[in-house]
Amino acid sequence: MPSDEGVYLYAVTRAEDQACPEGLTGVSGLPVRSLAHRGLAALYSLVPLAEFGEERLRRSMEDLSWLEATARGHHQVVEALARMLPTAPVRLVTVYHGEDQLRRLLDERRDDFVAVLSHVAGRSEWAVKAYAEPYESAPGEESGPEDDRPGLAYLKRRRAGLRGREAVWRRAAARAEFVHEALMSVAVEGRLHRAQDPQLSGREELMVLNGAYLVDEDRADEFSRVLGGLDGDGVTVELVGPWAPYSFTALEGEAARGAAP
Repeated sequence: MPSDEGVYLYAVTRAEDQACPEGLTGVSGLPVRSLAHRGLAALYSLVPLAEFGEERLRRSMEDLSWLEATARGHHQVVEALARMLPTAPVRLVTVYHGEDQLRRLLDERRDDFVAVLSHVAGRSEWAVKAYAEPYESAPGEESGPEDDRPGLAYLKRRRAGLRGREAVWRRAAARAEFVHEALMSVAVEGRLHRAQDPQLSGREELMVLNGAYLVDEDRADEFSRVLGGLDGDGVTVELVGPWAPYSFTALEGEAARGAAP
């Protein structure tokens, strides 16, 4: 392999004939290859170090347009693979010096990868987000009673508004916990991620649940039906998926999951 090229790793799966879909391309439109070793297959592309070398990546990771395009190329490979075989995505922008490093990875973490692939076989990841409806003050709350002391009247109105918002938040948080527990009655496993800021979620409502759920493929319809009955108490829920199991393939001591765009 030329010294000016690196190995961009997307995912690890079982070494089977269909491990690499024909004509599949990944980051920067580069062709995807498969390296089989000890019953496993690493899906990768040869990438120019001028773009994916350590120094360049420090700058590129701050370029949102580059990062989005790279994430989409990464995700495209992982999703194509996951439609055919159990798949363990690796972290976005994981670059090795050569194929020998991939072989060492498959040697050293073989048992871990085998366990992960067995765990996610026949299962997909679903994302569920729950949002608290915007707080609306009760009639008279903003104006408050007439008071000849304007400062005191303002404090009373302020206190009433805070109490109202706190009550709404408590109800929403309790509802989010109920939603999570209901979904876990169907899911094999669940992960609770940090709630997204409205600037990231693109919604005005406050996110009170950001969950990922690993679901058997033959129970996907049941999972969707359960979720369909969970709106209420000022909370709306949103379902996205299915995806490759990004949230459920982390190896012990090393994050091994990618990032869906």
